[in-house]
Amino acid sequence: MKKRLFCLVSLLLCVLCLSHAVQMKTLITPDDNMDSSNLTITVNGVTFTMVRVEGGTFTMGATAEQTGAYNFEKPAHRVTLSDYYIGQTEVTQGLWKAVMGYSPTTVYGDGWTSALGLGDNYPAYCISYNDVLSFISKLNSLTGLTFRMPTEAEWEYAARGGNKSKGYLYSGGNTLDNVGWYWDNSNRTTHPVAQKSANELGLYDMSGNVWEWCSDWYGSYSSSSLTKPTGPSTGSYRVKRGGGWGNVATDCRVAYRLSNSPSDGNYGSGVRLAFSSSH
Repeated sequence: MKKRLFCLVSLLLCVLCLSHAVQMKTLITPDDNMDSSNLTITVNGVTFTMVRVEGGTFTMGATAEQTGAYNFEKPAHRVTLSDYYIGQTEVTQGLWKAVMGYSPTTVYGDGWTSALGLGDNYPAYCISYNDVLSFISKLNSLTGLTFRMPTEAEWEYAARGGNKSKGYLYSGGNTLDNVGWYWDNSNRTTHPVAQKSANELGLYDMSGNVWEWCSDWYGSYSSSSLTKPTGPSTGSYRVKRGGGWGNVATDCRVAYRLSNSPSDGNYGSGVRLAFSSSH
């Protein structure tokens, strides 16, 4: 009897473990619907795409087409980057919940609402830089990969279209209404990702919808050429890029920069994932 009971308990434990393994399963496959160098990743039933960005050298900051550029976007300077991957879209609410198991709230108790956009395909917002670090740590544990935030230089290079860049003012075009959600067309709310036109690399919403955290501390530019820059070694504020649903058009230009406290997770704060091409 005891032996039979032991076998039954062992069988139940095996079933539970198998169920847990299926639930936590991570699938990483080439993206057959797009460039085969892209990766489609499924975590706890939520699928997202990482786009491979071929490295190169570009001019970062207040280039000639960036009309209305501010002093903090200057001087323009040459930057060289290696290959890397970046998220096709901003991290969605569906992916955030699949990884974290809950939706975020700010220090004021604010969170995702139907008024500001609620649904699995909407971008995650109300997330601070520190929240993103926790999210990435858990995502890396689930996938065995080493996700991170893009550096500011990686973000701008990708927003400009990488080595396929056509020199647009915004990410994907010179008419913001075609490529992004901002003050004039957003109706004061976020929108589901990938509803506007993609940029030259097939990336969506790099201008508008929500601001996107970068890994760098915020600092002034210099005219020196740089290779794989990661920003200042210390600072008080982190970089955010891209503009958002509550911003005017100039804030959504590919060169525009913003700084925020790492603990600030307001209604406009989101993120886009990256990882190095060594994966």
